[in-house]
Amino acid sequence: MISIDGLAVEFGGSTLFKDISFVINDKDRIALMGKNGAGKSTLLKILAGAKKPTAGKVTSPKDSVIAYLPQHLMTENERSVFEEASQAFGHLLEMQSRIEAINEELSRRTDYESEDYYTLIGEVSDLSEKLYSDGEINFDAEVEKILLGLGFEREDFTRPTGDFSGGWRMRIELAKILLQKPDLILLDEPTNHLDIESVQWLESFLINSAKAVVVISHDRAFVDNITNRTIEVTMGRIYDYKVNYTKYLELRKERREQQQRQFEDQQKFIADNTEFIERFKGTYSKTNQVQSRVKMLEKLEIIEVDEVDSSHLKLRFPPSPRSGNFPIIADEVGKRYGDHLVFSGANFSLQRGEKVAFVGKNGEGKSTLVKAIMSQIDYDGTLSLGHNTLIGYFAQNEASLLDEENTVFQTIDEVAKGEIRTKIRDLLGAFMFGGEDWDKKVRILSGGERTRLAMIKLLLEPVNLLILDEPTNHLDLRTKDILKQALLDFDGTLIVVSHDRDFLDGLTQKVFEFGHKKVREYQESIGEFLQRKRMENLRELERNKTK
Repeated sequence: MISIDGLAVEFGGSTLFKDISFVINDKDRIALMGKNGAGKSTLLKILAGAKKPTAGKVTSPKDSVIAYLPQHLMTENERSVFEEASQAFGHLLEMQSRIEAINEELSRRTDYESEDYYTLIGEVSDLSEKLYSDGEINFDAEVEKILLGLGFEREDFTRPTGDFSGGWRMRIELAKILLQKPDLILLDEPTNHLDIESVQWLESFLINSAKAVVVISHDRAFVDNITNRTIEVTMGRIYDYKVNYTKYLELRKERREQQQRQFEDQQKFIADNTEFIERFKGTYSKTNQVQSRVKMLEKLEIIEVDEVDSSHLKLRFPPSPRSGNFPIIADEVGKRYGDHLVFSGANFSLQRGEKVAFVGKNGEGKSTLVKAIMSQIDYDGTLSLGHNTLIGYFAQNEASLLDEENTVFQTIDEVAKGEIRTKIRDLLGAFMFGGEDWDKKVRILSGGERTRLAMIKLLLEPVNLLILDEPTNHLDLRTKDILKQALLDFDGTLIVVSHDRDFLDGLTQKVFEFGHKKVREYQESIGEFLQRKRMENLRELERNKTK
């Protein structure tokens, strides 16, 4: 059991949150929710010991292990996969190194009767006993077993971590967590950059192998599948619900409706008493009653209604210029880099208005095919664009392409056309840019803010083929819902490269799977695709067992 007592955090005189207290029990699977800037990541860092609170404390049992997976990966590019995973046993490696250093020093010294010599003998004896008592002396075998279990090949062990994509580097970090056998796992946006199969593996691990988990994630399906408790951080305090995310949304709505009723009743009470005070404050016979009501109002604790989304913006794309019947036709398309074949023999055509998903493991060619469609790379075969095909492209690095000297408002004002120009401020607000943000230069925005700004810019350009490469990584649930609805209403053709099942669910009607050097086409929803793939994987697992 880990106890959080009276936590408070202040930045430059303003309070992020105060007097936060709760307990994390074994088998708790907690989703930490709240709008951007509410303090979720800060709270996670405090739990991890990576940040100190202004007040309060976190108490855990003496030998408990807390493992933290930050939003931005910390792997060393120069270390090999095996060396990086072995950092889970850093304390043992330090002991081993110290034992070796002492033994080397003892072999050189001849002052066998000196106090220093006996001190070194005692230290090496204590360290050796502790090292063996931890029961992890053969940790090389443990590292190998976990890495193989996570899908790495033995030839990968010696490769630098920098050779691997974000999803595989995430697996290295997860390997380190698994090897630590932690009592509490803290995860900040763990599904960013993970392909769908990796997310499913992570879900299985957290549900079946983890002791206690606290997670921040904008992946609704992931959060719903793994959590049994939701803690909302809002307006400097928390609300603790012993339910998963979907049920929490229902209870939060009920709570806010109740708060609103209580607020309105209190405001009427205040108005009635204020009117009485103003009416009779000069009347001698009412002096005591007036004074009594004044004191009562001074002591009254005003009811606050927690952050309510008052925006009813319905984002719409401009009408798409009409394209030909087939915006894209691929004939025997493939790509190789030297001796490395990414994929080959891709044959497909997209009809006008189709919405399709590109899915598959990282490194299997999803973004490669997108770059081929955009004529950003050379490729084998033929890719033909239909008549009047106008492409809007959101790349994974789209945020870095914005003009850093423009303000937030200027960035959108430059591309807004027609009626939407009158709603730029509403549009910025819907994507979490308040009035205080409009005059900020792009160069001072965070990565997440730049991503949201780039997304708004793209949504305002009149196109008839939209290609989105991992568009949801930095978007919160509300913003993703706005984007998803806009894409559902979009009357052009859509290609989405994404690992976010909830975002794809109901949005796309066709799936292109990248894997085993091929691109396969399925006329089905992402839900149907995943259900069938899981059954196939189970049958494959059974076949492997008989080998």
